[in-house]
Amino acid sequence: MGRSTRVLLACALLANAAPLAAQRKPAPVMLHADPQVLALACAPSLVYETPMAPMHITGGQDVIKRQSHAPGDLITINAGTDNGIEIGQEFYVRRVQHDKGSSISRNSPGVLRTTGWLRIWAVDPKMSLATVTHACETIDVGDYLEPFVLPQMPVVSQEPLKPEKDNYGRVMLGIDRRRSFATGDFFVLDRGSAQGITPGARFVVFRDKMQFQNFLFDLGEAVAVDVKENSATLQVTVARDALTVGDYVAMRK
Repeated sequence: MGRSTRVLLACALLANAAPLAAQRKPAPVMLHADPQVLALACAPSLVYETPMAPMHITGGQDVIKRQSHAPGDLITINAGTDNGIEIGQEFYVRRVQHDKGSSISRNSPGVLRTTGWLRIWAVDPKMSLATVTHACETIDVGDYLEPFVLPQMPVVSQEPLKPEKDNYGRVMLGIDRRRSFATGDFFVLDRGSAQGITPGARFVVFRDKMQFQNFLFDLGEAVAVDVKENSATLQVTVARDALTVGDYVAMRK
């Protein structure tokens, strides 16, 4: 850490009106929000190309060098006032997960993992210090930043609609590239607004048991909680057995 950053940190601590001997870093800010909204903010999404993300976590403010950080830790961002960063701003912290040895593409999408969000606590022209507001996972050096806005829970219709036939999407992956899901879990679907999906849309999940002249098995239900152009994040509302990657998904219309 350079001299300017050390001075910056000391000044910021003094501004908090706490004795230096009693407080080396600010107390974590508690976020009071609906647990379901927090869960949705941590939910995964699908990406078909590597995000353009110039702002990253570059380190922490501990005696030892650490890769991972948690609420209350002071962490360093590779951007400051020269990049428009201001004290009090909040950012999501995210990480792209994909198969090792393969690049992210339409045929090999990555999962966007939200590891948490943070609040800028002190700045200089080139770098910033931040505290972790909420952690969905450990926040690691190399994770990147995006502007923070808490998601809105979708309105889910209770109208008794039948699922579409012969127009199926597929269960993709979940957080940390999970491949099986139960009630309350989130997974990503390979369809989005371009295919007529809207937040709050309801779905039936089917499994093909590969038996000749047999119906698809009604495995469970899910609702769209976040929708992008060519993908959507769904939350499982009913699971009669584990939902797995490759199962069919039909929207109720």
